[in-house]
Amino acid sequence: MIKLKPYIIFDKTYNSIKIKNNIIKKIKNFPLSNSNLIIVIGGDGFMLNSLKKFYKHKKLFYGINSGNYGFLMNKFSKKNTVKNLSKAKMISISPLEMLVKNKNGKLKKSIAINEVSVLRQGKQTASLSIYNGRNKIIKTLVSDGVLISTPAGSTAYNLSVHGPILSLDSKKLAISPISPFRPRRWKGKIVSDKSSITIKNLDFKKRPTSAVADNYEVRNAKLILIKTNTKIKFNLLYDFNNSLQKKIKIEQIRKETN
Repeated sequence: MIKLKPYIIFDKTYNSIKIKNNIIKKIKNFPLSNSNLIIVIGGDGFMLNSLKKFYKHKKLFYGINSGNYGFLMNKFSKKNTVKNLSKAKMISISPLEMLVKNKNGKLKKSIAINEVSVLRQGKQTASLSIYNGRNKIIKTLVSDGVLISTPAGSTAYNLSVHGPILSLDSKKLAISPISPFRPRRWKGKIVSDKSSITIKNLDFKKRPTSAVADNYEVRNAKLILIKTNTKIKFNLLYDFNNSLQKKIKIEQIRKETN
């Protein structure tokens, strides 16, 4: 077994501090440069921010939930923290890359682990065209917006807008409309994760939109390019009896039976 050399980060809430103090009684907390693992204590939002902040260090990530739902996190066990870490299974996921041109022609880039969403910015619905490469997906979508979801994010915002749940090994992306007005019955589309998605705001002066990669927002988005960045790998550890894939399957069963 590889010796655990964790670097511990936490979101400063009471529960997170309590969990951190419990862990450092059992495992030494190493400096980032000497660690082989980053333990992230908090909720999903803190995990997403931490992945984006620290992925260039090429460490393993093990999340411990101290918040509410914590879908991307592991459950904290006061007795079995070391045991769970030593038996945890690794999965690798690649994020979406979002490139946005705003109304002034400026380019902004970010990555998303869960989804990229294009949202109406004001009282007017958005008017969007969506292409996969040169292939038209939908010529005009009038709606509150649209989102492109990864398998890991398919049980988050995507599920809330009635998008499909994707298996981690599906190699697919979900394109899901948000409150579609025209065409009303358009349910979206599932595409390959090798797709290059282009979303164009057809009326950016009258109907401004924002583009959001997880929690990074670009206002007044005119053109949005989205694709999987396979050069980036997030290596996440999950307890052997509670993998991310298992969590996704449970959500799928809940959706089908409710």
